[in-house]
Amino acid sequence: MDQKSMIVDLRSDTVTRPSAGMLDAMMSAKVGDDVFGEDETVNALESKTADIFGMEAGLFCPSGTMTNQIAIKCFTNPLEEVICDETAHVYRYEGGGIAFNSSASVRLLYGDRGRLNPELIEPHVNPDNIHYPKTSLVVLENTVNRGGGSYYSTDQIEPIYHLCRMKGLYLHLDGARIFNALVETKDDPKDYGNMFDGISVCLSKGLGAPVGSVLLGREEFIQKAKRVRKVFGGGWRQAGYLAAAGIFALDNNIERLAEDHQRARILGEAVKSLPYVSSVMPVDTNIVIIELDPHLKPDEFVEKLNHFGVKCNTFGKQMIRFVTHLDLNDTMLEHTIQTLKKIH
Repeated sequence: MDQKSMIVDLRSDTVTRPSAGMLDAMMSAKVGDDVFGEDETVNALESKTADIFGMEAGLFCPSGTMTNQIAIKCFTNPLEEVICDETAHVYRYEGGGIAFNSSASVRLLYGDRGRLNPELIEPHVNPDNIHYPKTSLVVLENTVNRGGGSYYSTDQIEPIYHLCRMKGLYLHLDGARIFNALVETKDDPKDYGNMFDGISVCLSKGLGAPVGSVLLGREEFIQKAKRVRKVFGGGWRQAGYLAAAGIFALDNNIERLAEDHQRARILGEAVKSLPYVSSVMPVDTNIVIIELDPHLKPDEFVEKLNHFGVKCNTFGKQMIRFVTHLDLNDTMLEHTIQTLKKIH
């Protein structure tokens, strides 16, 4: 590809498009009406994902926002409270859904690049007092988007799990990029199934599927979640064409996430020496977040890069985010680095 006509889209890992192999799998899928439970491929995806994490059942949904919001609805009652980090996707990027869908309040904590620990959580579990909302749920995010792809290991999650059991709280995982974390930690996914009451697994980010997330949990929870999904408008019909993409992604695109991480680290190292970059957040997985010097406006920076065919996103005051993914190759990465060197 001519570098002059090259487009490198680093706005998100959601921009990936199905590979030829994934499209073949989609077109040959056996389908039925999923509302009636008759779509063989949807059923297979739900069982496969649940088996990976050692959980009883799964529910295929259009988006991670839906799986998270369904879980919160199932794990809380009105007038109760959800604990999460202030960077959490469930709080910042799901349209105020916790308040709208569940009539619950949110206790925001300030963790380490989005990661919580028991010492931070415990003081904010409300006592049994009519003046306070009842604390009922803790939500963790792995990896943490606004934490620059920071991640938890199971050793860090286990003490949070024990605290939740001691306090009678549910524990839910927004696993939007859970496999990015697992590729780094080498942890057993089944350990997650032993600790979380609900897990949302996104298929449409680094795994490269076009649509969908799977909500995992106990059979009783998933049956309740299925009812909530229907109310949310998430009951779908011949969804097996999309589920087939998810199965292909789980079979083929997990281990290769390490390539995305390596390219992100190369990009992170390259931008450190640029004169207009004040700081670079540690690059743990596939997200690179940089802070621009005050003289360079983020919107203007994005426009300058776009002029050279490189797309990225603003990410708060003076912050820019790049996300590597399976549609990025080494030639595109080099083009991006050379383009960044032209900016002033």
